[in-house]
Amino acid sequence: MAARRLFFQLAYLVGFKPWDSGVSPPELVELVEGPDALPPGRAIDLGCGTGTNCGYMLAHGWDVTGVDYVPRAIRAAKRKAPGAKVLTGDVTRLADVGVDGPFDLLLDIGCFHSIAEERRDEYVSEAARIARTGGTLLLFAFGEKGQATPFAHETEIRERFREAFDMVEVRAGARFRRQTWYRMVRKSAPA
Repeated sequence: MAARRLFFQLAYLVGFKPWDSGVSPPELVELVEGPDALPPGRAIDLGCGTGTNCGYMLAHGWDVTGVDYVPRAIRAAKRKAPGAKVLTGDVTRLADVGVDGPFDLLLDIGCFHSIAEERRDEYVSEAARIARTGGTLLLFAFGEKGQATPFAHETEIRERFREAFDMVEVRAGARFRRQTWYRMVRKSAPA
C-alpha cells in the first residue's frame, strides 16, 4: 500500500500521468449522453485524479463527488471541477472523509485494480454502502498483468462484486493489458 501511494504521489509530482488523458472515455460519455443515458443525479468518481471526469459530469448536470488519496491530484481536481466536492481520502474508507450515499453513478477508471488484493473487499463494501439500489457502477480495469502494471481479472471482479452488484455488461477496451469495462447495477440491500 505504501509503495503504491508513493508511486502515485511521485507520478503527480513529476507530471508522469499516462492514465490522465484529460478526456472523458467514450464509455462514460455513452452513459451520460447516449441514447440510454442515465438521468443526472449524484455521482462519485473513485480515484478521481485531476478531476477530468468530475468536470465532465458536472457539465452534464450531475452532483459530483471525487475522492483520491493524492493531495496534488485533488488540488488539480478542485481547479478543474470547482463545482464538485473533491476530497483527499482512501476509497476503502470513505466514511472517514464523510462520504455517504446514496449515489446513482459510481465511476472507477483504474482505481480498483490499483488497490492491494487484500484490501479489495473493503473497496467493494464501501461501493455497496454508498450505491443507491439500482445505481450504476462503471469500472475500468486491466485484465492482464504487466510489468509494474496493476490488474484485476474478470473472474476476480465478478466474484468480489457478485453479492452486492449485478453484472450488466462486460466490454472489451483496448488490447493493451486486456483493458475491460464493467457496468454493474447495485442489488437491493438485504433487509
